[in-house]
Amino acid sequence: MHTPATMVMGIVFAPLGLVLVLTASITPQWREGQARLGLTGPGSPPRPKAARGGGGGPGTLAAVETLLLLRSDGLWESCLQVVPSELKQCWPVTGAYRRDPRLRLARGLVLSSLFLCGTGIVLAGVGMRCWSDVPLRGVAALGGFLVVLAGLLSLTALGVYTHNLGRLGVDNPGEGPGSGGGAPRYPHLTLRPAGSLYFGWLGSCIQVLGGGALLLSFKRPWCPATQACPELPACPACRSCPELSSRPETEVYEMSC
Repeated sequence: MHTPATMVMGIVFAPLGLVLVLTASITPQWREGQARLGLTGPGSPPRPKAARGGGGGPGTLAAVETLLLLRSDGLWESCLQVVPSELKQCWPVTGAYRRDPRLRLARGLVLSSLFLCGTGIVLAGVGMRCWSDVPLRGVAALGGFLVVLAGLLSLTALGVYTHNLGRLGVDNPGEGPGSGGGAPRYPHLTLRPAGSLYFGWLGSCIQVLGGGALLLSFKRPWCPATQACPELPACPACRSCPELSSRPETEVYEMSC
């Protein structure tokens, strides 16, 4: 028999959502911020001499070099980049940010979502039974339920992180790699959502759509009864009815009721 369109939609959307959520979980761009640093040094080129009569003697001032500091954080990793030097360093999350219970909650929800979505995809594949004429609709629907639950869990994790985005790890915002040693200090940054969050939102919504489509596959297709076969129920083996099978515009299904 033909695979129902809802099953096809679900089996396509569910893995796509899984890939997007997995990509979001492993990339360190859940939040980002930037700050400009002004650096002076004896090796900096001198400025022009001050104009006469300005109240100060002639002399030189060290030039100020402006550097852009970019900070990004994810669930497992943080990164620091200096522009325009393109110097970038990443390290596993440490300090108050790593110990924040809201971050731990988001981690647990995302891991649970990935596990449930993978399990749901396996069940949906078994339920489709492309090698057989009759799909296991109950198994496919159970897989869809797990995929929907996975999408809701990842949406919850994203909501928790986004709601507390600027407050995660504020106990010691100056911690960096190698905390406890010579960890670099950087100024307080105004943090905002980054690209990984958008990947996560998109993937979670696709998971919910795919799981919902698989849930709809639990409904059996309706096959009408005719006067030639009045004993046929609503879900018959339609090809056993000569009148229906002889009609060219009628699709023939073999169903297990």
